[in-house]
Amino acid sequence: MAEKSTVARPYAQAAFDLAQENNDLATWSEMLQLCAMIVTDEQLSELIGHPDVSKEALVELILKVAGDRLNTVGRNFIRVLANNGRLNVLSEIASLYEQHRAEAERRIDAEVISAFPLSDAQQLALVESLKKRLGREIRLTASIDESLIGGAIVRAGDLVIDGSVSGHLNKLAQTLIA
Repeated sequence: MAEKSTVARPYAQAAFDLAQENNDLATWSEMLQLCAMIVTDEQLSELIGHPDVSKEALVELILKVAGDRLNTVGRNFIRVLANNGRLNVLSEIASLYEQHRAEAERRIDAEVISAFPLSDAQQLALVESLKKRLGREIRLTASIDESLIGGAIVRAGDLVIDGSVSGHLNKLAQTLIA
C-alpha cells in the first residue's frame, strides 16, 4: 500500500489550487483542520472502512459534526474523499495543504526550545534574525525544556540550530570518543 502522504498529495494540491483560485487560503486551512480532527476522533475513525458503514453515512456524519463551518466546496471535497476511500488521509491532506500555504505566503513556522523562558525582546530578535536568514515571515512558538541546561534549540523547516548546553556537551563527548 502506498504511503499516506503519497496518497494525500494530489488531494492537498487540489484543495490548495481551489483555495488559491478563490483567494480563500485561510478558510480552507480551517476546514481541513476541522475535518482532520473529526475523522481522527477515536469513535469515528473506527467507522472509516468498516464494512457495515456506507460512505454516504460517513459523509453525512462528518458534515453533521462540521455543521456550517464547511462551505459548499468543502462539503463536496469531503464527498470526493469518501467516494475515493480517502477519508483516512485527511490529516495528511491538511498537513500538506499547510505546507503549500506557507510556501505561497512566504511564511515558515519556527520553534524555539529553551532551558529558560525567553523574553518578548529575545523572541522578537530571534524572529528578526530568522526572517533575515530565511527571507520569509516567521511564526514562532516557544517552549521550555529544562533538560537543555542552558541555551536553546531552534527549528525552522529543515534548519536546526542547536545552541543548547546539552547539545554542546554531546558534541564534546562525540569528539572525545572519536
